[in-house]
Amino acid sequence: MIDRIKEVIAYSGLSDRAFALKCGIKQNTLSRQLGGVSEVSTSTINAILDNYQEISAEWLLRGTGSMLIQKEETEPGMDKLKSIVYTIANLQDEINEKTMLTQRLLEENQKLKGELAMLKNERNVG
Repeated sequence: MIDRIKEVIAYSGLSDRAFALKCGIKQNTLSRQLGGVSEVSTSTINAILDNYQEISAEWLLRGTGSMLIQKEETEPGMDKLKSIVYTIANLQDEINEKTMLTQRLLEENQKLKGELAMLKNERNVG
C-alpha cells in the first residue's frame, strides 16, 4: 500500500509535505507511514480518498484495478446532452446575428423610405 500512496503523491504533483497538508495529515505521521516505521492508518487512507475522489479505493486498499476511477456511463447520454447544448449555443449565436442584421436592414429601409418621400415631395413641389 505504501507504494500506491507514493503513486498518489506523484499523481498529485505535490511534495510529500504539501500532499500531507492538503490531506490534513501531519507530515511526520505521513513520513513515518511511508517509511514503514508505522502502519498506514485508516485516517490516512480516508484523508487521501476524501481529497482525491478520482482515486479508486479498491486500488488503494487492495491494489486491484486501476488507480483512477473509470468514468462509467453513470449518466446515460451525457455526451449527447453536451452536443445538444453546444448546438443550441451555436444556434443562439446565429439567431442573435440574424436579429442584428434584421434590425439594421429595417433601419436602412426606414431611412430609404424617408429619402424617397422627400424626393417625391421635392418633385411635386417643383
